[in-house]
Amino acid sequence: MLNQWLLDLAQYFAAQDWSIGLHESIYAYALIETTHVLTLMLFLGMLIVIDLRMLGLIFRDVSAADLAARLDKPMIIGFVVMVITGFILYYAIPVRTTQSIWFRIKVVLLIAAGVNAWLFRKRMQASIHTWARDASPPAHIRRGAIRSLVFWTGVIFTGRAIAYDWYDCHKPLPEFLQWAAGCIDPSAAE
Repeated sequence: MLNQWLLDLAQYFAAQDWSIGLHESIYAYALIETTHVLTLMLFLGMLIVIDLRMLGLIFRDVSAADLAARLDKPMIIGFVVMVITGFILYYAIPVRTTQSIWFRIKVVLLIAAGVNAWLFRKRMQASIHTWARDASPPAHIRRGAIRSLVFWTGVIFTGRAIAYDWYDCHKPLPEFLQWAAGCIDPSAAE
C-alpha cells in the first residue's frame, strides 16, 4: 500500500515537464548534483569538527560552546542548500530513486540523524555551561557525537550507492528486497 502510494507520487513527479527537463538537461542536473555534493562537504566538514571536539579528540583547548557557535552558521547554510538540492535531484529522477533500496535506507538514516541532532543539541545546550572548557565532554555528549558520525557515514555510503543498480526493480530479486526497494508487480496492480 505504502509502496504503491510512493510509486504513484513518483510517477506523478516524473510526468512533470520540470522533472523531465532536469533529467534530460546536460548542464542543470550536473550543476545541481555538484552543488549538492559541495554543500554536503561544507555541512559535514563543520559537523565532523564539532563531533570530534565533542569526543574530545581535537581542539581540546578550545571551548566546545565557542567552537559549536562559530561553525553553526556555515553548517546550517550547507545543510539547507544540501536538502534543497537533494529534493531537486529526487524530483529529476523520482521513480528510479523511489524504488532504490539505497535511497530508502538513506531516508531512514537521515531521519535517525535528524532525531539524534535534535536530542544532541538539546542535551548539549542544557549542560554545556558545566563542561564547555573540559577537554573531554560527558559520556552522553560523546555518545551523541558517535551516533552522529555513524548515521552520516551511512547517509554518505547509501547516497553514493543510489547511482548503482545492484538492487533495482528491473532485476530478479529475493522477495524481501523486492518489498524493501518498493518494487511493484505491474500485473498485481491490474
